[in-house]
Amino acid sequence: MKKHIEDLAIFGGEPMFEEHLHVNLPNIGDRQSFLRRVNDLFDRRWFTNRGRYVQELEQRIAEYTGQKHCILTCNGTSALEITIRALELTGEVIIPSFTFIATAHALQWQGITPVFCDIDPLTHQLDPTQVETLITSRTTAICGVHLWGRTCDVEALSEIAERRGLKLYFDASHAFGCSHNRRPIGGFGEAEVLSFHATKFFQTFEGGAILTNNNALNEKVRLMKNFGFAGEDDVIYIGTNGKMNEVSAAMGLTSLESIDHFIEVNRRNYECYRDSLADMPGIQFLPCDESEQNNYQYIIIEIDESQAVLTRDQLKTILKAEHVLARSYFNPGCHRMEPYLTLCPQAGLKLPETERVCRRVMVLPNGTSITPSHTHRLCELIRFSLKNADAIAERWPSRVPMLAHVS
Repeated sequence: MKKHIEDLAIFGGEPMFEEHLHVNLPNIGDRQSFLRRVNDLFDRRWFTNRGRYVQELEQRIAEYTGQKHCILTCNGTSALEITIRALELTGEVIIPSFTFIATAHALQWQGITPVFCDIDPLTHQLDPTQVETLITSRTTAICGVHLWGRTCDVEALSEIAERRGLKLYFDASHAFGCSHNRRPIGGFGEAEVLSFHATKFFQTFEGGAILTNNNALNEKVRLMKNFGFAGEDDVIYIGTNGKMNEVSAAMGLTSLESIDHFIEVNRRNYECYRDSLADMPGIQFLPCDESEQNNYQYIIIEIDESQAVLTRDQLKTILKAEHVLARSYFNPGCHRMEPYLTLCPQAGLKLPETERVCRRVMVLPNGTSITPSHTHRLCELIRFSLKNADAIAERWPSRVPMLAHVS
């Protein structure tokens, strides 16, 4: 452990960790189970086009979430794009800026304008009261994002959408295995979109899914993700290639077999971070609602500069030197990325809470690659850095030219 600030790697000490700690290295599950499935699909030579494993994974995810329909896709972005097109959205769609850029790009790619809305500073979720002020004659939908596995104010957004005649769908990329008011994520709005990217706690290498209880939407989405084919040589609708392949589905089935273990490990790490950091001056720990199901994947802290002395980015740099690759999701917000920065350069003036949270949030390492020893030592490192913030900050200016060389 660090006893003096000279022990910090940023000031020339040895890094605390030999290996790099990542926010989300892939969870693997039972490798032999996966390889058995791969050997089987090799033997059958059916690699794609809705084979046995895709069909099985769709059925099992629908059962796991309690929804009528699960349509697997090649990735979460394609799932968003297909959902948007299937809902026949046009004009403007209200979304948070505090989200991964794909939420906005999936709209802009199809000539639809994402209108950025501010967030609740305590939950980081889309603020329904702000949504109401952004609705115009061009608005056709609202997209809520269940950020960090915590959920939107579904009821408030549903009431607004119904009253104003708008479609409502959810980017639930962070929320597989989570619930809202004891109901599993997947059945709210017209549809909910999942991501199964390798960095998600449940992964299929690359992949995504659309969950819906709307029979007509299910049929439409299935056509659209396979070029519009209704039969062997019968194209009846415009579509794209959004299919998941069999190897990814085999990985998904293997992941599903271990999903309870993944969540158990995430929760263990979450509780360690919470117990060690929740009372630390300068840190605000974003808790989970213990009455709801959660995947506990995202360990979120906010660095309050008015108390911590060190900024979030300074602490992140200190951790990086110690081989802790914490992340500053989502910084900057979508409104400060292109093409949105050019299209609406003044958007930040209407997003004060988004701007503030972007400067403060840090995501800490989690997943099956992170052990109790990792979490305990990392928490001690963070506490040491913040307790000695004045001395570190005093020496910081002399280190600025060398920050780019920290690896």
